[in-house]
Amino acid sequence: MAPNKQPTPEDRSDAIQIALTGLASGEDPDETIAKLGDLHIRYNTFPAEELLELASDAIDASGATAADPIDLEGIRERFLPDYPFSGKTQHYKSKYAISAAAMIHGGVYPDLLDDAAWWQADDLWTYSFFAFLIYVRVAAERTGQSAEEVARSIHQGG
Repeated sequence: MAPNKQPTPEDRSDAIQIALTGLASGEDPDETIAKLGDLHIRYNTFPAEELLELASDAIDASGATAADPIDLEGIRERFLPDYPFSGKTQHYKSKYAISAAAMIHGGVYPDLLDDAAWWQADDLWTYSFFAFLIYVRVAAERTGQSAEEVARSIHQGG
């Protein structure tokens, strides 16, 4: 049996570019997801890591602090109403990605491969994109910018 393919540094860079450019240009999120899906490596969490790190950057862009935290209650319904989740599994996966991004922002890197191993679906990267989209929209609301402006700011490194 051949070893599992691993993402290259170029693959990682491409995933970041696709996600940021998609949001910064106002591209339909479904189009961005399709482009990211072309990069996804089966039986690998890639590009979830990159997307969760971008979500962490969006948390930073929101200005959230311990004194002024982001309220997670109803966050999907408030910031991602265009993608309703149904069933326990979808809710769990979405909540996991949202929480994993917050963990990364707090300096704790989750064990993505082990945590998602039981999912029996190769979709952590999809939920990670949704977490990124949510946190970009949170940052936009908290800063008075558009989601596109927040994505451009993250893309420019600040």
